[in-house]
Amino acid sequence: MADTAQTTNPTDRTDRDQHSAVRSLLRLWPFIRPVRVRLGTAACVAVLASCISLVIPLVLKWLVDGPVAERDPGGAWLGGAFLLLLGLAEALLFGLRRWLVARPLAGVEAAMRAALYRHVQRLPVAFHDRWPSGQLLSRGTTDLQLLRMFFAFPMTFLLVNGVTILVGAVILMVQRWSLGLVLLAPVVPLMVLCSVFEAKYGRAARRAQDQVGDLTTVVEESVLGIRVLKGFGRHRSQARAFRELTRELRATELGKARLLAWIWGCITALPELAIGGALVCGAVQVADGQLSAGTLVAFLSTALALRWPVDSIGFLLAMSNEAAAATDRFFEVMDEPAVEEAAAGAPGAAAPEGTGKGLVFSGVAFRYPDAPPDSPPLLRDVTLHIRPGETMALVGATGSGKTTLTALVPRLYDPTAGRIFLDGRDLATIGRDEARAMVAVAFEEPTLFSATAAENVLMGDEGAQEAELRRALAVARADGFVDALPQGGATQVGEQGLSLSGGQRQRLALARAVVGRPRFLILDDPLSALDVHTEALVEAALRQVLSDTTALVVAHRPSTVLLADRVALLSGGRIAAVGTHHALLRDHPEYAALMSGEGSGEGENDR
Repeated sequence: MADTAQTTNPTDRTDRDQHSAVRSLLRLWPFIRPVRVRLGTAACVAVLASCISLVIPLVLKWLVDGPVAERDPGGAWLGGAFLLLLGLAEALLFGLRRWLVARPLAGVEAAMRAALYRHVQRLPVAFHDRWPSGQLLSRGTTDLQLLRMFFAFPMTFLLVNGVTILVGAVILMVQRWSLGLVLLAPVVPLMVLCSVFEAKYGRAARRAQDQVGDLTTVVEESVLGIRVLKGFGRHRSQARAFRELTRELRATELGKARLLAWIWGCITALPELAIGGALVCGAVQVADGQLSAGTLVAFLSTALALRWPVDSIGFLLAMSNEAAAATDRFFEVMDEPAVEEAAAGAPGAAAPEGTGKGLVFSGVAFRYPDAPPDSPPLLRDVTLHIRPGETMALVGATGSGKTTLTALVPRLYDPTAGRIFLDGRDLATIGRDEARAMVAVAFEEPTLFSATAAENVLMGDEGAQEAELRRALAVARADGFVDALPQGGATQVGEQGLSLSGGQRQRLALARAVVGRPRFLILDDPLSALDVHTEALVEAALRQVLSDTTALVVAHRPSTVLLADRVALLSGGRIAAVGTHHALLRDHPEYAALMSGEGSGEGENDR
């Protein structure tokens, strides 16, 4: 049985640190820096375009107090031409801004997605044991799309609208300071309301994005496990789980909509009341001769020009908080410590004397990172020497840690104590890339990718030629069914290789393990899905491969054990006995019980 780690949803934490949106968004600077000049230019263009809209009321003041009051048609046409030119300039500048940001922002999104993918590939297997794949998928797709939208619009217009409101306020105060104070009266209440809104909306946005990740996980699992759902008639229960998650997400989104409606209503109502008050006061002053009609028109036109910058505050704050939540989710993954590679030529402990080369376990212990602190380690003081060119079978009860022990050799996990040596070199001082070039693995649960049959095999050695591919397929007895596929080795096997039978997938995985002629070969019960006839054929071909490599084979059946030169019995987290199959059958009752099928029950530890 494959050893699995318990999974926990990283989004279930209730003690998540709360950061300000600005602090979160500032972490994106390394990705923005390469395009900062173009984005800065776009922001300047947008500020200029927005300020042009504030010049229009000044032209209106001149028109009303000049050509209109003096009944000058020529002046009126000139004023109209000025207004037309200003409108065209504003439109062209906003179009230029959009052109300036489109290409660089697509590049920023691509760079962030590539950085996330690279980092995920470098994270330890323990990270993937505890993180749902849907959460990672949503961070690499939905969250990055939110960030691109933030870069394209809110990031620029928070600055543009802020400058526009500031310049507009100065123009209002210069034109008539008393009316300007009436219009600026709502500023303080609006700042308080926006502060409250930002805190509430930020929490709701984060909750919604986490729920999208959970929903993505359920959809992905339902698609990949569709055969199980249909086979056991569990599609209705899975549909109920899906509906429950969609209800939670819907409730969260409705809560966000209510918050947005509330702040938008306040942001719209308060300025409108101020404009109404200013209009009444201005009309009275015009009637009393204290204010010219043109000044009142310009004042109100400026106030109306500021409506969009003010009204958009709620919308921009909402998008900014969603972007901040997406940023936090992105960096939750990026902040996870990646696997540290051994330094080139780093010194390490020497292999125990007398062991020579081959594969050596010396006092190895291992505990999964998510295991309770007071629980005993799964592996304890494992000491084993597999001589060069020898095949060692590893036998033990279910849950005894066989798969975990084999996962330590290609450094999918690192031991928590003890050392492993490959041909006398401490595995801890060998980089993972080099270690995995020396060690090939075939897991009990074969994983295939959405690629051709040949491409799946050649993942074991990208530089292998056609002859090596054919040899590997022949060893795994996969050449027959591969040649029978519609396009032979060029046939797409589909996601997870589900278009193939379990035995066919297992044989392709075995071919992938042997195609590169590895120095060390780790096989985790590689023949469990094969029928008796095919198993015998594969074993016969596999003997030739095993004669040229050092191999550790997890075995559950006597037929697989007979491939090995010696057998190691793993019991209680330790190597309990080492010997030939026949000697252990004769001298060790636990081994005899396992081979007869009487001792294959669950162990106390299920990994």
